[in-house]
Amino acid sequence: MVDPALYPFAPHYLDLDPIQYHYVDEGEGEPLLLVHGNPTWSFYYRDVIKGMSPHMRVIAPDHVGCGRSDKPQHYPYRLAQHIANLEELVLRLDLRDVTLGVHDWGGPIGLGVAVRHPERFRRLVIFNTSGFRSTLMPPLLSLARIPLFGDLMIRGCNLFALAATYIAIGHQERMRPEVRAGYLAPYDSWANRIATLRFVQDIPLKPSDPSYATLAEVEAGLPLLADRPVMLIWGMRDWVFTPAFLDGFLKFFPAARVHRLDDAAHLVVEDAHERILPWLREFLSGVRV
Repeated sequence: MVDPALYPFAPHYLDLDPIQYHYVDEGEGEPLLLVHGNPTWSFYYRDVIKGMSPHMRVIAPDHVGCGRSDKPQHYPYRLAQHIANLEELVLRLDLRDVTLGVHDWGGPIGLGVAVRHPERFRRLVIFNTSGFRSTLMPPLLSLARIPLFGDLMIRGCNLFALAATYIAIGHQERMRPEVRAGYLAPYDSWANRIATLRFVQDIPLKPSDPSYATLAEVEAGLPLLADRPVMLIWGMRDWVFTPAFLDGFLKFFPAARVHRLDDAAHLVVEDAHERILPWLREFLSGVRV
C-alpha cells in the first residue's frame, strides 16, 4: 500500500496497445522528465516532483513491469524496448526543451532517447547511473543473475527490492516503514517482480549480451549532447554505480557541474532531496553553483 501523503499524484497512462504505461504529470511549463531505475519506480522521485512541479511540468514514467505500469509476463524486457517506450511518451506528449533527470537504469534508457532526439533535450541531470559500457559488476548482482537462484531470490523472496531499501541508502533513518512500503508496493507477488529480475538479467557486460549493442549506440551518441548544460549529482557511497562511473561521465561532459555527496549512497535522491532541490532550481535558472 502506498501512502497517498507520500505519493499524492494523479495517474496518467500511455496506451502502448495492449500495455498501459503509467506516468506522473504534474505542473505546467518547461518539462522535467525523470527516469527511474531498478528496483524502484516513480515513487523514488516523489520529493523532486513535489518540489519542482510548482515551477515547471514534471513527468515521471514507470517502465513497463514497474510501479503502476502493466507487468506482462511475456514481454521483451530489454534496454531497446524500454528506450522505445520512453521515446513514444516523449513524442506522444511532444515534449521539447526537456531537462532530463536519470538514475540507475534510467541512465541508458533516458539518454538512449536523448541521443535519438537531441533537439528535444535542453539539459541533463545525472544521478548515480551509466550510459556507457563497463565490465564492473558488484558480486550481489552477479549472484542475482544465476539461473533459478536469481528467480528464487528476486521473484520468489523479493530480496533484491527489499535489500535495496537497506543497503542502497546512506541515511537508513529516512527509510521509515511507510517509505519502505512505498518502494515495495508494486512488487508484491511473483508475477509483479518480473521486470525486477529481467533488468538484472539484461545488464550488458560483453558483446554477446543482448543489450550490449544498444548500450554501445547510446554511448556513441553521447557526444551529440556535449554542448548541453549537465549536472552530475553523485552518492559517493554507492557500491553499484561507484565514483568510477562519475569519472566516466566526466570524460563525455568535462564541463559538467558536479555535486559529490559523501554521505549518500545509491538512492541519492532519497538520501539528499533537501540539498538536491536547490541545486536543481539554480541549475534550471542558469546560475552557476
